[in-house]
Amino acid sequence: MIIAVDFDGTISRGKYPAIDGEQPYAGESLRKLYSQGHKIIIWTCRTGDRLLEAINWLLEHQIPFSRINDHDPDNLTKYGGEGGKKIYAHVYIDDKNIGGFLGWPACLAEIERMEAEYEDFLKQPTYKTDTL
Repeated sequence: MIIAVDFDGTISRGKYPAIDGEQPYAGESLRKLYSQGHKIIIWTCRTGDRLLEAINWLLEHQIPFSRINDHDPDNLTKYGGEGGKKIYAHVYIDDKNIGGFLGWPACLAEIERMEAEYEDFLKQPTYKTDTL
């Protein structure tokens, strides 16, 4: 899956522009998802020096990511080579979600549920790969 994750308030704690530590289980969860083969896109409004601070913080805390504010190139190729301003992802994780951020354990559980549902879909006898 391609998973877009907001930085401020979702991975890090603190009020922008401060980075006051890690949200509980953020690093652990992102390392697990990345090791399972998911593509992690950091999806943030930060730019310039503030973005560089976030990148350095992620690297210092060994929080893996595939891209920052950029489309997955395999996905671009698959769908015509151009992407809009909104990053394509299967899942968006952000503290600004309606209902708020439920925390990383809930995010992991929902991603696992989605993967299981998709695997069940692929096992259906009516599923045809040439129609997707």
